[in-house]
Amino acid sequence: MKNIVSVLLLLFFSAGLGAQNSESTPEQDNSAFHIKDFIFGHISNDYEFHITDLGKHQISVPLPVIVRNSEGKWFFFMSSKFHHKSESYNGFHIAIEGKYSGQIVEMLPDGSEYRPVDLSITKNVFTILLTVILLSIIFISIRRRYTRDPLRTPRGLQSLLEPVILFVTDDIAKAAIGKGYEKHVNFLLTMFFLILTLNLTGLIPIFPFGANVTGNINVTVALALCTFFVTMISTTKEYWHHKLWTPGVPLLLKAPFPLMPLVEIISIFTGPIALIIRLFANILSGHMVVTVLLGLIFVFSFLGPLFDSVISVIAIIFSIFIMLLDVLVSFIQAYVFTLLSALYFASAKHP
Repeated sequence: MKNIVSVLLLLFFSAGLGAQNSESTPEQDNSAFHIKDFIFGHISNDYEFHITDLGKHQISVPLPVIVRNSEGKWFFFMSSKFHHKSESYNGFHIAIEGKYSGQIVEMLPDGSEYRPVDLSITKNVFTILLTVILLSIIFISIRRRYTRDPLRTPRGLQSLLEPVILFVTDDIAKAAIGKGYEKHVNFLLTMFFLILTLNLTGLIPIFPFGANVTGNINVTVALALCTFFVTMISTTKEYWHHKLWTPGVPLLLKAPFPLMPLVEIISIFTGPIALIIRLFANILSGHMVVTVLLGLIFVFSFLGPLFDSVISVIAIIFSIFIMLLDVLVSFIQAYVFTLLSALYFASAKHP
């Protein structure tokens, strides 16, 4: 339970980092289609869910803003106070450009921008909270069914998720870790279902879903750090003996030239880095390919209705194909992240 709580707290903090939006600013020509804004507006974090535009009117769902100014005072209000980033509120506004572009800043009396402590519920944070609530409801109800009647034939979601739970428990945790795998089952199950659900909900282009959570490197860093910390907690003296004084290696490579210990220490960090990049790159690329294909429909609209219709059909067909491929990638990436985490735990526990 402590591992699960730590994962969620780290995720909530990291998901709120780097909130930004690349949609058209008030100075831009809103009558033109900006494919860059369209793409990055979808894959980036934001303080609201942008639904659509009706002419010059934007339809969006605001989210809570929680910030502390330079004087230490806390403010709580809805992001609608910014009127789609065109106005300021209580001295705060969303920066249009600069190093804080897309983030809430405070304008100081000397004209400089101050980045306040920002604990706002962004799109990514909202999606993680929603995912945690949905998973909690599902698994608590399944647990109650097992508690009331453990011998009853599984039904509904219970029959759907039981094979997946057994797969993660037996084919990942037990097979990879071996003796003592039970201590890590809860963590691995949490990781698998959390990553899988976040991957799949990110493919649903309807509020309250559609946020690019696992395609945000802040989130994948948080997930990888959870695996790294659990791995370090699980280490034994044999593990560190192997890292610092590798058996079977000539003494010259261990002392006075500690080449092998240096390589082994670096390998401790390359594993989590691989987890970060693999999950982030695969999910982000899927989102970007789909948005680029859909953006082509608007980019080529000036060529006339006939040519634009042909482009539209082709783009939609390829988008559907990529979306189906992304569903498969969502399962694969959740499996790979969980499996590699289990392998790291095994390397830390056993000689």
